[in-house]
Amino acid sequence: MNAPASNAPFLTTENLTKKFDDTTAVDDVSLSIERGEIFALLGSSGCGKSTLLRMLAGFETQTSGRIVLGGQEVSNHPPYERPVNMMFQSYALFPHLTVWDNVAFGLRREGLPKAEVKARVDEMLGLVQLKDFAKRKPHQLSGGQQQRVALARSLAKRPQLLLLDEPLGALDKKLREQTQFELVNIVESVGVTCVMVTHDQEEAMTMADRIAVMSKGRVLQVGTPKEIYEFPNCRFVADFIGNVNLFEGHLCEDEVDRCAIDTALGRMDVGHGVSGTLNMSAALAVRPEKIRISRTQPQVQQNVFKGVVQEIAYFGAHNTFMLRASNGQRVKVTEANVSRHDDAPITWDDEVYFWWSNDAGVVLRD
Repeated sequence: MNAPASNAPFLTTENLTKKFDDTTAVDDVSLSIERGEIFALLGSSGCGKSTLLRMLAGFETQTSGRIVLGGQEVSNHPPYERPVNMMFQSYALFPHLTVWDNVAFGLRREGLPKAEVKARVDEMLGLVQLKDFAKRKPHQLSGGQQQRVALARSLAKRPQLLLLDEPLGALDKKLREQTQFELVNIVESVGVTCVMVTHDQEEAMTMADRIAVMSKGRVLQVGTPKEIYEFPNCRFVADFIGNVNLFEGHLCEDEVDRCAIDTALGRMDVGHGVSGTLNMSAALAVRPEKIRISRTQPQVQQNVFKGVVQEIAYFGAHNTFMLRASNGQRVKVTEANVSRHDDAPITWDDEVYFWWSNDAGVVLRD
């Protein structure tokens, strides 16, 4: 077999499909993942992301399609013949073994010399900053420390591909946010390629180089966190990632560098064309933080509408306003708190203007 080209993807899935009786869990998924990349499979429960991860690990056999890793097809290889290690959400640590012995377990099973086992375990515990906890049992550790032990054990065998199944799902919110950065730093320092499964949009956006958004077994969009957030390609992705206002309507103008959507709220001007058919159904997606709000009419002419404040939520760093627009639609607006004092804050039942620039929204056709 010829050696793979140096610019070839490190991991590819080609038309990968998995069926359980009459149910299709993974539907014709083709992905290309680069060496050293942290790649997230993101979606709600039951979308097929964990089944896809288990196929990469060899724990599930695909119904059809191929998996190519490092230029070699591994579609039908058992798990122990794949240069892959998987870290489970439960961490699966042995409660009767010390931290040191948990990390050493897989290396001993492979029959490595004692000196090499010691060197690797010490190296991994140093990497995850747990050398001082080597003699403790898992129950004597915090959730975050247990997570790092599981990661050290997964990395000790020096896999080419690391699979993470909801790696931070067992941690509370504050610890999860702190551990996201730690985990990324550790994975990047080792240089291992990583595929992670999560249902947490913030986790995927924080940790991954690229994200595949999945629904009903299919991949809807692949891109960097910024591409996924700023340029969603369909209503599902726009709504699933972060918060979004969707204004339904019909395309009434379409030029190379601009278009317009006729909605129940009024005409909405957009700073990009869509190469569509006039009068076709379309929606404009506008993120809440892209919208400005004021009690006084702004000087701008485009995309200015009226509403009434129905709800206000204070989150410290920002306020969220829920407006009832003139056509009855609810519109969400997020405004950063840049000042500790506001002499005339917008409050409940205020009549307000809200608006956005013509480059703030994205037209969605499906």
